[in-house]
Amino acid sequence: MTTHSHEHGPGHDTGAELTDRERWDTRYREKSSLWSGKPNPTLVAEAGELTPGTALEVGAGEGADAIWLARQGWRVTGLDISAVALERAEAHAREAGAPVAERTAWLCADLLEWAPPERAYDLVAVHFLHLNPAKRRLVYGKLGDAVAAGGTLLVVAHHPSDLQTTVPRPPLPEVFFTGDDLAADLGADGWEIVTNVAAPRKAADPDGNQVTVHDTVFRARRR
Repeated sequence: MTTHSHEHGPGHDTGAELTDRERWDTRYREKSSLWSGKPNPTLVAEAGELTPGTALEVGAGEGADAIWLARQGWRVTGLDISAVALERAEAHAREAGAPVAERTAWLCADLLEWAPPERAYDLVAVHFLHLNPAKRRLVYGKLGDAVAAGGTLLVVAHHPSDLQTTVPRPPLPEVFFTGDDLAADLGADGWEIVTNVAAPRKAADPDGNQVTVHDTVFRARRR
């Protein structure tokens, strides 16, 4: 199971006969807008101090993060498994004006099948992409390989401790991970870890109660 994009993915399987692409396309078609349209705050905080260059934004959804990066001067490839989402992202980029539209490109791909070019990006940003450990090591390994020398890998994910809260999370403990888990997957050699925290934030559970959840925030610089 994979979950991705600006908050979290489906909490249940809508049918084993559907591919991930079909599930996500269906989910996007169900609503005219699935996400808030605002960039992830952690991206703004962690990437705001970086010098713009080339970026790969993974799980681009409707494009908010990629568009924010483009506004900062990055040349961004926004990747998502859903063509429906990327049609909206491209439209939003055009609405943001010619400079943003010219600095954004959109790629529909399944990360289990597609590999980015190695050492191609000054920033690879991944938000809420959850996979079982074997697939996680495969996919995040490929994404790490895509980071250029001196470039940054930024990963934000739901922390395993969220499973102890009343905020809905898929009941799959194996898909949640810490920064230490990711560091072990990548291997310490060749990386300088800049941020490795479980960052708290407030969220509402289904009953409207305010709950503190935590995001795994992992930022590393390729030496």
